[in-house]
Amino acid sequence: MRPLGVRSSMTLAADTREAVRRHPFLHDALRAGVVNYSAAARFLDVDGETDAVVAALRRYADDLPDYESPASGAAVSMKRRLGEGDPDEALLVVGDTSLAPDAGSLTGLLATGDVDAAALRAVLGRLETESIDVEAAAVGGDALVLVVGSRDGPDALRAVEDALRAVEDAIGG
Repeated sequence: MRPLGVRSSMTLAADTREAVRRHPFLHDALRAGVVNYSAAARFLDVDGETDAVVAALRRYADDLPDYESPASGAAVSMKRRLGEGDPDEALLVVGDTSLAPDAGSLTGLLATGDVDAAALRAVLGRLETESIDVEAAAVGGDALVLVVGSRDGPDALRAVEDALRAVEDAIGG
């Protein structure tokens, strides 16, 4: 039996893993092996000694699969004047919202080819670093769709192309 006030290492390890899962960027960094463990332990603010959290992070990282960049090989095009419209003509349908061409003032970006949810995540991260707000996003089959404000369209197009190219370069494409 454990003395009162002494925390089990299993609880600390579980708490550390859960804290990492709440921060996907840190999860990816652990998988890629590019983490300053002490800084990560302080950032996570898990209840426990920093050295113990560092050890838990190292053990967790050892158990994770190696980082693999999302696949790419996609062509990107821009669709202007998106807005609520006919679902049969929509570029993107989510719930009751159908965003169709020639129906509004938004800009859609359509990437076709070798895209998946991981590519969408990489693109969304890049757009966030560029301070471009995304109104809607989806991926399915061989298509990835993003909707941004009309003024952000050209910058978003370049950011999406760069993000997908970086993904392709990272996997040796």
